[in-house]
Amino acid sequence: MSTGGPGAARTRRMTLLVNPASGGRAGEQVAASAARRLLAHGVEVDVVAGRDAAEARGRAAASVAAGADVLAVAGGDGMVHLALQEVAGTGTALAVLPCGTGNDFARVLGIPRTDPTAAADVLLGGHRRRLDLGRCTERSGAAPASRWFATVVTSGFDSLVLERANRMTWPRGQARYRLAVLAELGVLRPRAFTLEVDGRREELEATLIAVGNTTTYGGGMPICPHAVPDDGLLSVTVVPALSRARLVRSFPLMQRGAHVERPNVRTFHARSVTLDTPDMLATADGEPLGRLPVAVEAVPGAVDVIVPAPVVGAGD
Repeated sequence: MSTGGPGAARTRRMTLLVNPASGGRAGEQVAASAARRLLAHGVEVDVVAGRDAAEARGRAAASVAAGADVLAVAGGDGMVHLALQEVAGTGTALAVLPCGTGNDFARVLGIPRTDPTAAADVLLGGHRRRLDLGRCTERSGAAPASRWFATVVTSGFDSLVLERANRMTWPRGQARYRLAVLAELGVLRPRAFTLEVDGRREELEATLIAVGNTTTYGGGMPICPHAVPDDGLLSVTVVPALSRARLVRSFPLMQRGAHVERPNVRTFHARSVTLDTPDMLATADGEPLGRLPVAVEAVPGAVDVIVPAPVVGAGD
């Protein structure tokens, strides 16, 4: 594991960025509790919240520009994704107080996901760790636009489900997502992808292609179980064209990462990947990214993060 410097994080100035909607407004409560704990230990804390994503990102940018040691986000992977756009490549470290629905990046960092007090204590006594990020560039518009991501970029069946769910106004919550899955299963068909890996181009049919900087997405599904977040590489999983029945049978395998043991599922590592197929959305960190084609590259050591301090004597 590489680090951004020896010893504990020794945070002096911290911004707490809040998404009030995360976890049924739990973000406000988690942030308030964490702020009280940090202030009691002499940390200068500025709690900020945006009324929408644009305002939240603007406040994150302002805190980084002002020299915050740490930008902590109280929210889920969507808030992590937003904050990454400002902290990547800077001296400000990213910390996570998980209170979203997926919390996949918090899982990677080893942050307690069900104990807000323990998560706040990581901000006090944690260490800096330097991790890679992925950078994806949309090429479908007139001007290419780049975005950082921490976990996984996907395209195929799951991005179609997300797009359908976002168009639906009823029902709410996970029920809407499950209904979208059923609807997309009803119209499932193979997709012809163009895949370019480190400059080598191929045509293939696939149900889903995932490009991971880390292992999991969707609340803990290890779609790229071989991903390592500080090896300078992306982990790619290609799920082949499947019938409805075979795809349904594959869901339990994906939940535990066993899908990569199937002989027709491909996994490999790469420094850069470009995906393309007509009229298909890509997602990054569970957020809509844009239409393909999209180019994805690994950027080594792009962000410092706060992780739990190693346990003394571990491994002795």
